[in-house]
Amino acid sequence: QVQLVESGGGLVQAGGSLRLSCAASGRTFSSAAMGWFRQAPGKEREFVAAINNWRTVYADSVKGRFTISRDYAKVYLQMNSLKPEDTAVYYCAADSTILTIQANPNYWGQGTQVTVSS
Repeated sequence: QVQLVESGGGLVQAGGSLRLSCAASGRTFSSAAMGWFRQAPGKEREFVAAINNWRTVYADSVKGRFTISRDYAKVYLQMNSLKPEDTAVYYCAADSTILTIQANPNYWGQGTQVTVSS
């Protein structure tokens, strides 16, 4: 099993920045890919970004504004130029490949709230 714990959410004004962190523990060798999803009120959970040892992948809605990075068992999401529509609960995720993590990750964190005020 892999345990994921997020931190770094909060309230920020539009145009501001936040940095989310996620620490993985347990069978981290099975987490070749780590990433982030988000779920806004009344909407389905959506993919945001993912990373493995060789590449990163981003949703079109966050390209150029968000940057994902990783330090072995920790993954970060630097969010700049935040917009009110970025308001959501952000979830850390992990899976064996960067393809499978985008579809249906095996491991999820509990989520951290990000609220962007206009």
